Amino acid sequence: MTTLEQVEKLRAMANVSYDEAKTALDMSNGDLLDAIIYLEKQGKVNTPPGGGYYSSEKTAEPNVGTSNTKHWEKQTKSGNGGETFTSMMKKLGKFLMKMIRKGNAYYFEVLKGEEIKASFPVTALVVLLLFAFWIIVPLIIVGLFFGFRYRFNGSDFLEKTVNDAMNSAADAALNLKKSINSKDN
Repeated sequence: MTTLEQVEKLRAMANVSYDEAKTALDMSNGDLLDAIIYLEKQGKVNTPPGGGYYSSEKTAEPNVGTSNTKHWEKQTKSGNGGETFTSMMKKLGKFLMKMIRKGNAYYFEVLKGEEIKASFPVTALVVLLLFAFWIIVPLIIVGLFFGFRYRFNGSDFLEKTVNDAMNSAADAALNLKKSINSKDN
């Protein structure tokens, strides 16, 4: 049975006459969706563009009454404990600043004998390695054959294993140089 409310609702949605709306609802046993489809097949209602769907509900904008930042944070929630993209970026920034401070507290030194020929922060070494890897690494290796040694130094630098490894690499380069020179003689 078709009610007056259903007919009025269909008339408002489909922009058809009372008789057309009542006929469509009677043909579809009171189902609004089927009535709209019936009217579309009859050519009395335009189908949605792009093969989409028809919706009679009005929806509100998702960010009405909220700032764009709050909307962005709601949209970017991740699965790791509800952290937002903004908070993860802040954590990354804090971590990077901590590493830069630590890198500026320690120095990479180039030695010839006991004399320091060059000294610069580890941060600078990392940046050089990132952007000029194919230049810096060969220079360091060639420097070993010319008698240069390298070490890390800082106010509270306690890692002797890194410097020991660098000394053994310098000794290996020196031994290789001596063995090559002895073969030439």
